[in-house]
Amino acid sequence: MAVLPPMGGPGLPTRDEQSDAFDRGRTMLGVDPANDAIDMVQLDDETMELNMGPMHPSTHGVLRLVLELDGEVVRECRPDIGFLHTGFEKSFESHTWQQCIPFTDRMDYLAPLFNNLGFSLAAERLLGVEVPARAQYLRVIMCELTRVASHFLWYGTHALDLGATTPFVYAWREREKLLDINELVSGVRMHTSFIRVGGLLADVPDEFYALVNEVVRTFPSFIDQYELLITQNPIWLERTRGIGVITPDDAIAYGATGPTLRGSGVPYDLRKAQPYSSYDHFDFDIPIGSRGDVYDRYLVRMQEARESLKIIGQAMDNLPGGPVNTSDRKVALPPRNEINTSMESLIHHFKLVTEGFHVPKGQVYQAIESPRGELGFYIVSDGGNRPYRCKVRAPSFSNLSALPHMVRDELIADVVAVIGSIDIVLGDVDR
Repeated sequence: MAVLPPMGGPGLPTRDEQSDAFDRGRTMLGVDPANDAIDMVQLDDETMELNMGPMHPSTHGVLRLVLELDGEVVRECRPDIGFLHTGFEKSFESHTWQQCIPFTDRMDYLAPLFNNLGFSLAAERLLGVEVPARAQYLRVIMCELTRVASHFLWYGTHALDLGATTPFVYAWREREKLLDINELVSGVRMHTSFIRVGGLLADVPDEFYALVNEVVRTFPSFIDQYELLITQNPIWLERTRGIGVITPDDAIAYGATGPTLRGSGVPYDLRKAQPYSSYDHFDFDIPIGSRGDVYDRYLVRMQEARESLKIIGQAMDNLPGGPVNTSDRKVALPPRNEINTSMESLIHHFKLVTEGFHVPKGQVYQAIESPRGELGFYIVSDGGNRPYRCKVRAPSFSNLSALPHMVRDELIADVVAVIGSIDIVLGDVDR
């Protein structure tokens, strides 16, 4: 059966008589369809409108900013998003629960394990299954390694945006070592799909322990090197101090989260406020800033990387033994020896593999602390083998909403610094 579009309706992209709909839409966004090369519009004698992006290296993805300028001073900023829209949330509805995991990898593609974890925790709450302690600890270890890798990448690219090339090389060197660990445990370096509903893809190999302990031992000195390069550099201080300031009240009002919120002095971290996945077993601090500027957000991320290494060290020292996947038969495959001797187990195995497990009817919101802030999954189940609805509360989207406030009355050159300081990922924004 074919689903046909309605005959009427303005702007329908499949109808010839509405072929100008695309141009009219671009006109509404401030783009002249007759001349795409013109990216600057004179508004009056005092101000002009400038398009920054969507293809601009400092927007960290396909983000377009419409800037209203008075000379070199930004009076207004209007973010234009949607260029990377992929429809992940809708795709969840047509895939089984475990098949949704690879989609989560590709939202915040710089911290994919956090997406895996948030979705899995939400599904596990609906299912009512208990995840073994070993899997909980390994989830924490892998997520904190990912947090360090994400902050290192941010450090390198943010410094590069502001003209410091050396930090980028240093940060990339150490990040590769962390991606080596991803490859060791999952076979791939970035989109690992390592965390699954009910546990993990597999237990870690023997080489894992030496590599992670080496990271815990050596990486604090690398962070010292990073800070030595730029923390007291006069050019860095000039480009970051007093730039992109947002007060604690404004940060909360705009829904800012993560280092953007904590940089303004708000000590809110979901690992402490609403502990999940055994985070209440570890001792760590919440770094905060005092001025809420670009410089404070930099310092918060550097200290967060140190705290992540502390958590990893504690988890490695107290890593429990045992299985890494739940034994609950609602989710777990039957053991191989049972499949060979029991027809019921064979049928159960076949149905889990071909159909996936069914999740009881209900709804849940599960939030975790990603490198960019609160990452939340609101999932509705109708009792079937697929999510009925999944809404993602993406931290990059929330932090981007505060950007116009942060760049107002700043120089256009400082827009680059402010964008970098909130660390947006466009796959996280558009979904």
